[in-house]
Parts: sequence; structure tokens; C-alpha cells
Amino acid sequence: MKTIIKGTEVLSCKGSKVQKMDRTKSIFFILFSFLYSLSSISQEQDSTKVNKLDDVLVSAVRVTAKTPVTFSNMDKKEIKFRNLGQDIPVLMNYLPSVVTTSDAGGGIGYTGIRVRGSDATRVNVTINGIPYNDSESQGTFWVNMPDFASSVESLQLQRGVGTSTNGSGAFGASLNMLTDSYASKPTGEISSSYGSFNSNKNTVKFSTGLLNDHFELAGRLSTIKSDGYVDRASSDLKSYFLQGTYVGKTTLIKALVFGGTQKTYQSWNGIDAEKLNSDRTYNSAGEYTDEAGNIRYYDNETDNYDQNHYQLHWSESFSDKWSTNLALHYTKGKGYFENYKEDAVMSEYNLAPVGTISETDLIRQKWLDNDFYGTTFSVKYKDEKLDVILGGGWNKYEGDHYGKVIWARYASQSELGDHYYDDYSTKTDGNIFAKANYQFTEKLSFYGDLQYRRVQYKANSKETGIVDDTFNFFNPKAGLNYEINQKNTLYFSYARANREPNRTDYEGGNVKPEKLNDFELGWRFNSEKFQLNSNFYYMGYKDQLILTGRLDDVGAPIRANTEKSYRLGFEVDATIKLSEKFLLRPNFTLSSNKNVDLAVEGQYYGTTDIAYSPNVIAGNIIVYSPMENFHISLLQKYVGEQYMNNIELPAAKLADYFVNDLNISYEIKPKSIFKSIMITGLVNNILDKKYVSNGAMWDIYPSYYPQAGINFLAGLTLKF
Repeated sequence: MKTIIKGTEVLSCKGSKVQKMDRTKSIFFILFSFLYSLSSISQEQDSTKVNKLDDVLVSAVRVTAKTPVTFSNMDKKEIKFRNLGQDIPVLMNYLPSVVTTSDAGGGIGYTGIRVRGSDATRVNVTINGIPYNDSESQGTFWVNMPDFASSVESLQLQRGVGTSTNGSGAFGASLNMLTDSYASKPTGEISSSYGSFNSNKNTVKFSTGLLNDHFELAGRLSTIKSDGYVDRASSDLKSYFLQGTYVGKTTLIKALVFGGTQKTYQSWNGIDAEKLNSDRTYNSAGEYTDEAGNIRYYDNETDNYDQNHYQLHWSESFSDKWSTNLALHYTKGKGYFENYKEDAVMSEYNLAPVGTISETDLIRQKWLDNDFYGTTFSVKYKDEKLDVILGGGWNKYEGDHYGKVIWARYASQSELGDHYYDDYSTKTDGNIFAKANYQFTEKLSFYGDLQYRRVQYKANSKETGIVDDTFNFFNPKAGLNYEINQKNTLYFSYARANREPNRTDYEGGNVKPEKLNDFELGWRFNSEKFQLNSNFYYMGYKDQLILTGRLDDVGAPIRANTEKSYRLGFEVDATIKLSEKFLLRPNFTLSSNKNVDLAVEGQYYGTTDIAYSPNVIAGNIIVYSPMENFHISLLQKYVGEQYMNNIELPAAKLADYFVNDLNISYEIKPKSIFKSIMITGLVNNILDKKYVSNGAMWDIYPSYYPQAGINFLAGLTLKF
């Protein structure tokens, strides 16, 4: 765990909660058995309706080209060419306005994503419409779902506020993922990859196909390991995915169980400017001086976490006009990170002095043990002119945070298993929404979206104090979509968003909720050989919780309210088919991201750049296909200079960087044994650019996260 606020787990040490766990497991077992019994029911298939049923799972949170919302899509076909073990943020790196980073430097382990300068806590993530962001930190920890990309059918990234969604409100972007659809025929897949830093991924997938034309069972097992680019930044990741599906004439029922186990050596300290020039891979995590004065490294300075997700979805299409979706979800996990602390003050760990000795070397563990459960639902009506969705969700988080000392040079009166702190928190999050697209004329349509969200958060800890807050948010959205002709479309939208503080904000005394007004004006052009999406955006904030560049004692980013700020930008992305063999996919973002009349600790700074918000972000993919099923792609990414704090301190400036990757894939389709043999290769940073994609500030001193130079991954996938 990078911070003590992470994931969504179950507390199993109290009797009432054990009963809750048992009831939940029993319910899922009964429902899964019910799914199996349905497989024996014979119904006439309607392939058109069945294909549409899967879309119902995410229709409540996704948009189409007829919606005045700025978005990008990625599907399984695009993902598979680079799916060699790196996390989902890295696979999304070439989407517009996206900046990604990796603590270990190679894209495996802890990775992060920012969209339009907004960090991961502002990117609302859903899986099949179910919230994934951690309830307290609001962050997304992809390391807890290793190789999840292998089970993703498609994903959509909405930039800006976007459409109403479940979970924490989108404040910079929303990302919704749809997991694998069902397969009509039995399939199997084995894939392996190997590359630099001893990185390797092994994945096995299967599907029974539709048994009795109605029931499918599919699954995946994966392991990923890497030593990391940074010293000792190793990752040992395991994951699974199991899905049972029932398909009827008008019914789709899915039961999913998926999760992961991760152990990563900590690499989130960064390095100073001197080390950046002399020893880019240096890692201070676990460093200590032994009794003889020798510098040593603790071999278990690790993050350890288990997370398991349970989802049940029931989609029903009553007619061509009416459809519904109901989902239940439950997430359980448990984990800790472990540190060697040199010369720790004994009283801070409830240890009494030993004679005159009041400090000791010790090894501590900070634990998180909690659970997250709830429901989402939607009803959809669609005719020739009107498309309406009514929906909502209710979710509850219950969490324990506690610490243990597992070894001390002077253990005093302590016993193994003692807790030196115990915190407890709950968060209830409910929302209802109504959204509609109405076709006024053949060319003009109106989009309206109203959401009410209520959040109750309670916490009790030394850092936060006693918290008992309730927030009531009203988030309206509206827009117009005008089709000039078959090729050209204009859209304009306005969206209001409100967001509650996270746990770290309470620890820092920043407890004002944020407010955002988002204006989007876009033009879409679509022809056979050329597609263009362009848009202007203005995001005006009240009390935005901006990143300060500083980290707390457990590595969590510290934020602070700024009274007035904005993001103004212009985004363009295109797909250009030059010939049957050449394809270009460029994109760029030009933006101005400003704090207005900024004052920090009583000192006035005026208008300044918002931290971690580059003014220029550009990407490009050049695809050359010399023959069928053989693709060579050059992937390019440019990120302009950015500050790591909000007062434009020269030492806080991150230099711009331009990185090129080379991706090669060749698919062979034999006539026997295998349906497909795919060979893939990825050379990252082919020009061996020495660059830094992220950093932090320790007072006036910068800390950097260097990324790997030239490195490679190669894979083989067998389908049968």
C-alpha cells in the first residue's frame, strides 16, 4: 500500500461483520446457482438483441457521438498489441491530454495517470458501472488489479466532468471499463512475455462458449513479475478473473469474481537532483545504518495487498424501447506496508523508555482492513427521438486502519500483535440521476443530465480528529449536438460538479468541498479516410484542492484549497488513413492552467501555474502494415514543462520530454491446432531519453521519479 488509505476491504474481526460476510457469500452462491439453473431453460435467440444486452451494463455511464461530451474509446483489439504486462494507465498513455508515470520506472508496479492536469483522485473509475476508486483517498491503485487489461472488452475516457456516473464525482475525467463479453464458441488462450529488468507476464484464459445456447463460464489467471528499473523496485503480482454468464432472448445475467495479490518493494521516495545526475536508479527505501556503521537495506520494505471483487449484473430488455440493469457488488481486501524505522521515538509507538533509552530501531506495519459494498441500477427508454436513462447507486465503505511493531531493538513492554494505533472510518455515498437525449430536429438534439449525490463521512484518528460530515451535491449538465451534415457535427455542453475532500485533506485541515463549472465546445468530422475531434474547454473552479507537491509521512499527496482557479484548453485528435498501409493518429492539447490570486501561508503570489499541469501535451501513433496481420507502430509522446508546486519555484520545474516507442505485431492464422499465433514486441524509449515524468517537493528541495531508458518487452500469444 502506497498510503494507509487504499483499496476496499472487509473487517472480519468483529462478530457482526463476520455474519455480514457469510450472508454476502451465501447470497452470491445462491445467485450463481440460479444462473446455472437458467442454463437449462430453452429460449429462442435474437442475435441483434443479445449483442445489445452487453452494452446495457455501461450504458448508464457511457456516451456516444450524439452526446455533447468529450471522450475517447479504446477496445480489446487496440489493447492487445501492447498488452505485455504494463498497467492500464501506461496502455492509455497516447490518448489526448493524458500523462502517465511509473514509480519503478518501467510501467509495472505503481503507476499513475493525470488527465488535463487532474490527478488520479479526480478520475472517476468504474468497472461495469461499479465504482473502483478508493472511498477515502479517492485514488485508483492499478497495482491491485494486475493484468486487468487482459479482461477488458473496451474502455471509454471522458474528459472534463462528463456524464453522471457512480462513485466519487468526476472532477477531471471519468474512465469506465467493460469487462469481457461472452463467447459463443469455446476458446482458449495462453500468452507469455519477457523483457528488460527481468519482467515477465504469463496469462491463461478460457471460455466454455455458450452451453445449451445460454450459459458461459470464462476465466483468466495471470502472474507478472519485474525487478523494476529503479533499484529493488520489484513487483510480484498475481490475479484472476472468473465470469459466469447467462444469455436469454431478452436477458443477460453476469456473475463476476476477480482480484489480485501484489507484493512490491517500495520505490515512491524519489531521488534528489544530485542522485538524478549520478545514480538515476538509486532507491532510498529500506536504507539504514547498522550498529557497526554500515549502510544496509531492509529486504522486506514492501507493500502487500490482497483485493477481491464480486459483481452480479442483471440486464433485461423488455422491448425495443425499454431496458433495465441492476447490479450488486462487494469488494474485500486486506493489506499492509512494512518499514524499517531507524531511531524511532519510542513513545510514538506506545513503547515505554528502557532506562535512559527513548529511541530504538524498529520494523512497523501499517494495516488496512475494510469492506465496500452496494448496488447500482438504471432504467432506459429509447424511441426515435428520445433516449432517457434513470438510475443511481448506493455504496458503503467501512474501514479499519491500525499499526503494529513486529520487531524492535528495544521492545520495552510490547507484545507481538499489539497495535500502536487503531482508527475507524465509514463512508456512505448515494446518488440518483436522470439524463436524456432528445432529437428536436433531424440535425439538432438536446442533452440534459441531473444528478443528486449525498455523501456521509465519519472518521476518528489522531491525524484527522473526529470527523462527521455530510455533503449534499446537485450536479446539473446540459448540451446541444448539431449535425451540420453527415460528416460534420458541432456540440456545446455545460456541466456542474461538486467533490468532497478526501482523508488526507482532513488531516491537513483542508475540508472545503470543491466546485467546478465545465464548458465544452467541440467539432467532430468523420469521413472514410479522415476522422477529427477537436474541442475547446474551460474548467472554472471554486476552492479547488490542488496538489501542493508535498507528500505526507506515508507517501500520500498533500492538497490545499485555492479559492479560484481554472483550466482553459484546446484538444485535437485525429485518425488519418493515408493509404491501405499507412495510418496516422495524432493528438495534442494546448492549455493554460492557473491559480488566481494565490496566497500560501499568508504570502501573496498572484496568478500562477497549477502544479503538475503542463501547457502542452501531444501524442502520435504511426502505423505501417506491409501485409495483412503485420503491423509496425511508432508511438510518440511529448509532455511540456510543468511545476511541482504552485508558486513557480524554479527548483520545482520538471523539464519537458519527448519519448518514442516501437511496437511490432504479427499474427499467424494456422489451419489446424491453433486459431491464432500472435508475436508482439515493444521497444520503449527507443532513443534512450533520460527523462523524469513525476516528482515531489520536500520544502524547497525537489525529488524526482526517473523513468527507464531504452527497454523492451516481447510476447507470444496462442489462441485455440
